[in-house]
Amino acid sequence: MAEPSTIARPYAAALFEATSAADGAQLVDQLDALARIADDEGLRQFAANPKVSEEQVFGLVTGVAGTDLSPKLRNLLSAVIENGRLTVLPEIATQYRALVNERAGSAEAHIVSAFPLDAAQQAELVQALQKRFGRQLRAQVEVDPSLIGGVRVTVGDEVLDTSVRARLDQMRVALTH
Repeated sequence: MAEPSTIARPYAAALFEATSAADGAQLVDQLDALARIADDEGLRQFAANPKVSEEQVFGLVTGVAGTDLSPKLRNLLSAVIENGRLTVLPEIATQYRALVNERAGSAEAHIVSAFPLDAAQQAELVQALQKRFGRQLRAQVEVDPSLIGGVRVTVGDEVLDTSVRARLDQMRVALTH
């Protein structure tokens, strides 16, 4: 079976090609909401039931999503359900968001810190990371005390790990080889 990212790529690319730069950011939020709905195990079981029609699945998802769903997303959702690909909707959302960010010259940054960062520290860190990665970053910060100290930053497929735990792991590998 193909990887979810491989299956999701043409759907995300088609939606991206069909949207303008102004529409892209608005659709990201709606698509993320659809992805959260599609990620529900109860919905997946409902959709997998052979007695349930595609129209019923579509109606349930759009009913939960609300009436303000974009016509482009309605078409995407219909195609995804028709092709039995509802389970890859979260990956479609991820890939679409990356395409929209790329067009805007920005990226999502997942920052994991050993300690909570106040607003000034976070702003300073994001500014330094923007210079390092060469693009605007929208940061999501998480605290993980197991890092001991430092931060681990993920931007797309790039990882910058300056945590004490990573350094200790590197030393352990160097000492055992």
